[in-house]
Amino acid sequence: MTKRTKPAKFFTDSNFLVKRIYLKSKTRPAEDAAKYPFTRGIHPGMFRDRFWTMRQYSGFGDAKLTNERFKFMLDKGQTGLSMAFDLPTQIGYDPDSTQAEGEVGKVGVSISSIRDMMTAFDGIPLGKVSSSMTINSTASTLLAYYIAVGESQGFKSNELRGTTQNDILKEYIARNTYIYPPQPSMRLIGDVIEYCAKHVPSWYPVSISGYHMREAGCTATQEVAFTLANAIAYIQTCLDRGLQIDDFAPRLSFFFCCTIEFFEEVAKFRVARKIYAKILKEMFHAKNPRSLQLKFHTQTSGESLTAQQPNNNIVRVAIQTMAAVAGGTQSLHTNSRDEALALPTQESAKIALRTQQIVAHESGITKTVDPLAGSYYLEELCDNMEDGVWMYLKKIQKMGGSVKAIERGFFQSEIRANAYRLKKEADNADRIIVGVNKYVDVEEPPELLRIDGKIEIQQKKALKKLRVNRDGKKLGKALDAMQKAAEGDENLMPYIVSAAKAYATTGEISNVFREVFGEYRPKEVF
Repeated sequence: MTKRTKPAKFFTDSNFLVKRIYLKSKTRPAEDAAKYPFTRGIHPGMFRDRFWTMRQYSGFGDAKLTNERFKFMLDKGQTGLSMAFDLPTQIGYDPDSTQAEGEVGKVGVSISSIRDMMTAFDGIPLGKVSSSMTINSTASTLLAYYIAVGESQGFKSNELRGTTQNDILKEYIARNTYIYPPQPSMRLIGDVIEYCAKHVPSWYPVSISGYHMREAGCTATQEVAFTLANAIAYIQTCLDRGLQIDDFAPRLSFFFCCTIEFFEEVAKFRVARKIYAKILKEMFHAKNPRSLQLKFHTQTSGESLTAQQPNNNIVRVAIQTMAAVAGGTQSLHTNSRDEALALPTQESAKIALRTQQIVAHESGITKTVDPLAGSYYLEELCDNMEDGVWMYLKKIQKMGGSVKAIERGFFQSEIRANAYRLKKEADNADRIIVGVNKYVDVEEPPELLRIDGKIEIQQKKALKKLRVNRDGKKLGKALDAMQKAAEGDENLMPYIVSAAKAYATTGEISNVFREVFGEYRPKEVF
């Protein structure tokens, strides 16, 4: 969260004094922020004291282009970095793999070795910035690169701050950039959580994500329930390997979507905090208050953006931004107007960032904690959603937990049923989408960001040069040691870090694990 200059008192535009928090309610007992179960927020002053981290999602082409976008956004006031990776990097293929053809640098940056990571963060001191990486199957590899780059800049791993998404369960449910079967994937996540607890204590090793399930079509209630069910699975994985709950729970984080249904989204964030606190206290018996706090990043809804009349998306994102802030998010990415058509242009990304800054400095909703509490409508939404979340959690636990429910196709079928309902409503114009099924205009297409196909050729050449110049013996020794560790039950992170420092590529590390763990083939659900 970003520090702010704090006035002695807060006032509205009409010069009404704004209290820190409003405690009287006709329907609820008074409950302060930063008190169990944290319904109203996890910090006493919330945005009166400091704003959320403004963390715009960036990454495209090669590492040099991404470095330039990072620096541009930091110069415009962005307060945290968020890194998007191309599909080959996400699923463990190098740019010269036949599986990567046509996809290098297209939906994110191509990172095939520590050298690319060095370029991406050139001139950006990793010990002084917080970085988020949206990476899952290969999260351990990309985190290893980041740690190694930090060390090359003179920063120890305990000085690094940031987040790896590293949430494989939602990949099986909704997003599909998995590589290995669930059990070895869960092992890798447990390894990262355990390693970070000991060596990278300021890092959030997993960001348990409802975002992608919501974008695939689930309801707000399902988003909270399915995300928390996955959290329970990750926590249990760590406990089963002997970790104590309060040793790692304070560094678990979450990632939610924010759609345009304003009050429901605010209710969702409040309910998620409340139920998570109860789960950690009553199910897992956490003692540290920080273990009970649900800390979350929000991204506005990409699925809600339209290719038609893309400037309308600026308004959609502004409303979603207001909801995320009213709900108490710790960091936020605002989507750009042109993302239904392509990766955002530099100008579109700046407008998206300015949206956050206007809400922070001009809207007035940051002047008090939980400004919508006490709304009869909001409180009833919270009650209804809370009941629905607990119902789903009990159902999933009866199935044996998230992994079993995924194997049965439960999450997938629930999401598809709701996605079908939403699509049918839009097709029948029962759900109005401005510019799509009402108020339709013909507009000239905007100027879009295009990724030059030369990027793939350049990445292949750079990779060939890397392989020629690195120490083959050192590399072979590191990969052999990593394979033996994978065949046993040791924590794999130290071996992955060693391989990264030996200039092993993303594909080479992933292929070692493919050989040991195999690849996942999903059950089809209709």
